[in-house]
Amino acid sequence: MTDAASTPAVQRPGYRFYVLAILVFVYMLNFLDRQIIGILAAPLKAEFGLSDSQFGLLGGIAFASVYSTLAIPLAWLADRFSRVWIMTGALAVWSGFTALCGMAGSFGQLFLCRMGVGVGEAGGVAPAYSLIADYFPPRQRARALAAFAFGIPLGTAAGTLVGGLLAATYGWRTSFIVVGLIGLLVAPLLRLTVRDPKRGGTDAVKTEAQIAAIAAAPVGSDRVGRIAAQIMLGVGAGALLLAALIHFAGLALGNPLVFAFGGLLAVVIGVSLMIARRTASFVIPKPSFWLLALGAASSSVCGYGVAGWLPLFFMRSFDLTLAQTSWYYSGIAMIGGVLGIWLGGAIADRLSTRGKGAYPLTPAIAFLISAPCFILAMNSPWLIGLVLPGGGTNAQQLTLAFLIFLLPTGLNLAWLGPITAAVQHLVPAAMRSTASALFLLINNLLGLAVGFYYFGWMSDLLAPRFGEESLRWAIYTGMGFYLLAAVLLIGASRTLKRDWVD
Repeated sequence: MTDAASTPAVQRPGYRFYVLAILVFVYMLNFLDRQIIGILAAPLKAEFGLSDSQFGLLGGIAFASVYSTLAIPLAWLADRFSRVWIMTGALAVWSGFTALCGMAGSFGQLFLCRMGVGVGEAGGVAPAYSLIADYFPPRQRARALAAFAFGIPLGTAAGTLVGGLLAATYGWRTSFIVVGLIGLLVAPLLRLTVRDPKRGGTDAVKTEAQIAAIAAAPVGSDRVGRIAAQIMLGVGAGALLLAALIHFAGLALGNPLVFAFGGLLAVVIGVSLMIARRTASFVIPKPSFWLLALGAASSSVCGYGVAGWLPLFFMRSFDLTLAQTSWYYSGIAMIGGVLGIWLGGAIADRLSTRGKGAYPLTPAIAFLISAPCFILAMNSPWLIGLVLPGGGTNAQQLTLAFLIFLLPTGLNLAWLGPITAAVQHLVPAAMRSTASALFLLINNLLGLAVGFYYFGWMSDLLAPRFGEESLRWAIYTGMGFYLLAAVLLIGASRTLKRDWVD
């Protein structure tokens, strides 16, 4: 395949920003299809008689298990073949399964369709990170990646608004079908108008001595990645063996389906690590990789979890209808999210001239501010009662909550530009897609799977004491993950300079 980087069209700034706009729109569809389930919590729980924990499985492990693991082999392919073709196929697959969610007749069928959405979305993000890194030079990458991340608040807002209003008028099945069909229509546009640039074409120009040193350097060993893959394959085989013993020999060790699912997941991770063993061997020994990945994952426990459960919280604790919640939360997600992502990327790019540590330090500070802001926003009646007798009117309480929620919603997403830019610089250009997928494996498998399920599980656990307010208290407990994220990212700010690859 011939790279198109030398053609005038790819070199033009106007085309570069067109590509970024298309990738943002595709990422918006990615999050629209991923997050639409949050606004549909009430009708889905009513339709299938689900507990909060069961609904947490739909939003978390059903999606994240395949999304996180399959991202690695798909990113490995994207580092070797057309990134645009892989993204086009991924968009078609996740959109098709989103439409099929609207035809599910049981919890099991919906669970499988959500896994299908995850299969498609596994190929939609890491290749885009790599494309952006090859369209924009290092001095603009954090801002470009931050702009790409606009797809998160835009997609969350669109999924909340469009999905909620369609569900309120025509039913939840129509919501899934309509948003899925939109993605199927966009896939050909992506393939026909976006070109694959030369890999590393916008990186700093190297001297002849630097090029000679790189050429003479030995090819990295894949030993670390191979060992990690073998460990995961061993864990998977052991879990599958236990599942078989429980089922056939009657051992009282738990649910065999849980062990079987966990075993298959471990096997897929092991196979993925074996495929990506050279890149894994490059990043696993770097402390910065683990601190960035685990820090982002800790914040994502709250980020994904709160985003998925706030619509139901507004309906339970603020007494909003489905349609009212759709307008209310979509506004918070879009305004707060866009501002937070852009400011995070812009500030990190500016501060990076003083040191690489600014990339993780910027979101660390943001997380320390986010936790108390979320708690204040959820208690707007008490807060406004400090000023107005009786706590003010319902409209005043909702307005104050809206304004306060904008701040943590923005700060919660401020990490996306700086951290994803930093991850791109932990490896050479040819490894960027795969390195991004390894980062996303940790971030999503812990953040998305654990986050969405954690708040549902904690809500069920607290329900006997707090009743309808149990979700409020579940969200309170989750704020501790922001503190953990800040500590990990502060650690990354101290190690990033020595792990950096220009």
